[in-house]
Amino acid sequence: MLKIFLVENDSAVREEIKGKFDWKDRGFEFCGEAGDGELAFPLIKSARPDIVITDIRMPFMDGLALSRLIRREMPLTEIVVLTEEQNFEYARECVRLGVAGYLLKPVDGGELLAELDSLAERIQERNRQRENSGKYREETEQSLLRDRRELFRRLITGSQSPALLLEAAQALGLELSAVWYNLLLVKIQDHGRTYEERRRIAAEIEDRFLKRMAARAEQILVFDREPEGKALLLKADSAEEMAELQDDVTAGLKETLSAYSGIDCLSGLGRPVNRLGELPGSFEGAGRALARRYLEEKNSALADGGPDQEYGGVGGDGSDIGNISPKQVDRGILREFLKTGRREETSGFLEEYFRVLWDDNAIRSNIFRQYIILDAYFCVADFLEELQIPRTEIAPPDTVPGALQRAEDAAAYVADIVNGAMELRDQAADNRYRDIVRQVKQYIEENYADEELSLNLLAAHVNFSPNHLSMVFSQQTGKTLIRYLTDVRMNRAKELLRCTGKRSSVISAEVGYKDPHYFSYLFKKTQGMTPTQFRTGGNGQSSPGGGQVQ
Repeated sequence: MLKIFLVENDSAVREEIKGKFDWKDRGFEFCGEAGDGELAFPLIKSARPDIVITDIRMPFMDGLALSRLIRREMPLTEIVVLTEEQNFEYARECVRLGVAGYLLKPVDGGELLAELDSLAERIQERNRQRENSGKYREETEQSLLRDRRELFRRLITGSQSPALLLEAAQALGLELSAVWYNLLLVKIQDHGRTYEERRRIAAEIEDRFLKRMAARAEQILVFDREPEGKALLLKADSAEEMAELQDDVTAGLKETLSAYSGIDCLSGLGRPVNRLGELPGSFEGAGRALARRYLEEKNSALADGGPDQEYGGVGGDGSDIGNISPKQVDRGILREFLKTGRREETSGFLEEYFRVLWDDNAIRSNIFRQYIILDAYFCVADFLEELQIPRTEIAPPDTVPGALQRAEDAAAYVADIVNGAMELRDQAADNRYRDIVRQVKQYIEENYADEELSLNLLAAHVNFSPNHLSMVFSQQTGKTLIRYLTDVRMNRAKELLRCTGKRSSVISAEVGYKDPHYFSYLFKKTQGMTPTQFRTGGNGQSSPGGGQVQ
């Protein structure tokens, strides 16, 4: 229902206009009235009407001055001007202001209604176009996000030739060509806030960081790794330039984060490489460095030390427990990694975890070694029980030969139970994600006819962020949420086209598209033919699973 605001200094005329029709029956609602422009304007700003009907000649502020203010503040609001006399200057100013209607008093009811009906049709068409444009933007944004993630996956797995990678990047509007490359992996942590709050803060940090690095914008490509954080691909034309860029980026990240209290940033910097085909190695090194961040000072980028780090001697019965820092045996470090780390990071994390102990030769103490093993076991067991996973899924150290006697076996045992716990954690998360996807599919099946159904609405239904839900749904089903929703609607539309005699415009509304033109466009795009062609015997070109919308 479109809202109308009436501005007229003669109260009798206002009552006459309001009483001319059954406005609600015509699809209109009077949302306010006033006797002059000065009183009307703050009320209009508050009510946000679709149409303002205003007299020109009023005390304090006339209709033309009011129209100027409305045009500046609310350019989409349509204005109909009422006047008692034909005045060329008034008419010219109304045209300049883009006034929709110019009617003479006394107001003819039929003429006013025709003007308002015409405006209503214009407003509704404009709203449909904006809605369709919004849907198209949402589909495009999700498609672009998915394509960028896929490009990054290809970069770090070495699954495509450099020529194909450069071509794929160019199609996304990204310049990938450079002499030197490196990767910086960044992960924002703040367990005191909700997931949505962390996502909002992370996006704000990214925006501020990129503004701070505006002079280096052409040398930094940001890829989303939700829920693992971000990846920054750094590009340079020389080794010296890469070194400067790395320093600038890590300093810029630290400066950006200095404005946020209670935020931890884990970041790992890989090794610079000369070829796109060597980026998997840079990614592996950045992952190792990121894993070690759990044991180092946060909010600074740790560079990859390489896979072949030297550790202190192992074995013997020496004891130096008195020199051990309590931080080295802090169970919170391991618990933090179990909660937020990735399985790919486990090796790097444990290497650094044990390197700290090896450096002090503390592991050479039988008592200390046994304490570390038992503490790790109980930490992992407690973590699993929090996930409602029985601790019997991991073996106690006294059932594993050598775990409590030899340092090498002790390290291997901790690695086994941590890896096992990470796998069980991910399986539990995967089961949860499958349940989330099931809920989303059920909600779509029950509400596909609602034109307002969108990624944002579905994400709110399951308490996920839109981007996170989009990623999880794609991983679990192999198709995007937008495509799945479109498939459901198109399949229902095909059923109605074949099994009923309903008009295409009626079917369009029943499957969630108020605009029949958009429905016909989308049907042809996904099924390879128009709804009419399908009804008269076409079979469509899409697969049984749905159409081609990505």
